[in-house]
Amino acid sequence: MNDSLVLGLGGTVDYEIVWDSAVLEGLVREYDIRAAELSTAVAVSTERDLVVTLLAFVRDGVGGERFVVSSEIVETFAARFTRAITLGGTCVRAAIAMRALGVVCTLHLVSIDDHVRRLLPEGCAYMCSAEQDTTDPHLIVQFAEGVRVQAGDIDLRSPHPNRIIYANDPPNRELVISDELGPALRRASVFMVAGFNVIQDEEVLEDRLARIRTDIAELPAGALVFYEDSGFHVPGLNLRVRDRLVDVIDVFSMNEDELQAYVERPVDLLDADDVLRALDELAAIVPASTTVVHTKYWSLARGVRADEVRAGLVGGITMASTRYVVGDGFTADDYARVATLPVHPGGARVAETLESAGPRGGAVPALVCVPALVLDVDLPTTVGLGDTFVGGFIAALARGGLA
Repeated sequence: MNDSLVLGLGGTVDYEIVWDSAVLEGLVREYDIRAAELSTAVAVSTERDLVVTLLAFVRDGVGGERFVVSSEIVETFAARFTRAITLGGTCVRAAIAMRALGVVCTLHLVSIDDHVRRLLPEGCAYMCSAEQDTTDPHLIVQFAEGVRVQAGDIDLRSPHPNRIIYANDPPNRELVISDELGPALRRASVFMVAGFNVIQDEEVLEDRLARIRTDIAELPAGALVFYEDSGFHVPGLNLRVRDRLVDVIDVFSMNEDELQAYVERPVDLLDADDVLRALDELAAIVPASTTVVHTKYWSLARGVRADEVRAGLVGGITMASTRYVVGDGFTADDYARVATLPVHPGGARVAETLESAGPRGGAVPALVCVPALVLDVDLPTTVGLGDTFVGGFIAALARGGLA
């Protein structure tokens, strides 16, 4: 067991369905769904609503996360497909990725059941704030580029591979913090925080943020606090998290979608000048000590600890790429093989330009950028890539002795 790496704050039970256009086409006919109805903005109160939103996501080739009014909707829809039961949540998927390299950790969970006990990675300890077993599954729908749904007046093909998540998860919305967390952090060298994005009540969020600040104060000197941002179910609450925690976070990490949400504009990820402008805009909004941004073309760190975490960026890219190519159950050998793939040429150009953009130190923060890899696979795994990046990042730091 490794009690020096503590990852929180909540995990999930996931139903990962196998894509089947015929099932969806049958539902289009059963519910008499029309092309004009397709929208990602529809509130998901019924299975019909779920299908309407899902097809809109597929049509546009984009991913997302949607709230459903009850877990029964998820159960009903998932039962129509071949499915696998897996574990999700940033901390748990990160731990699973780390375990592939022999790195174990301690997890903080807010829900527990027999699926969780059976599937948690071997050697990882856990604490849990739940007082009883519950199961509130997250529906994970992955689709490949070019999948087609044709029924009634609907005829669509997905322009890009992606994934959608549907869930109603009260334990993660409440995100109760275990009394065991503070004492555990007294021995930790890394504390990874994620999960505030699911909270919908402002008072609950304020209480949990105050509690986490208290627990973070238990960390020994020199410990690293890593925060992974996510799409918030209630817009604007991400700024509450920023305001309460930015001064105690060492690494404030996000993906390209969250970057663009903060700066409120599209960012051309292959244009180094546009990326640098976006980073300057982001720094004015999120004044973090060190910011990490991970994207499909490159990953970067900017700030006080940027030079220290280059190995983390490489590890994160390699780990997420391995999951994208291999899927669940990848091994250390898979990781080593993927690490030898060629770098993305566009990402390499951006990385070179950004790293040579100016002097280090003084008013110009240090910036380290690592290109992503060229990944050519017919059936990629698109779920959990950000979580897996986090696992690769922390594992690389732990193996290198920084964490």
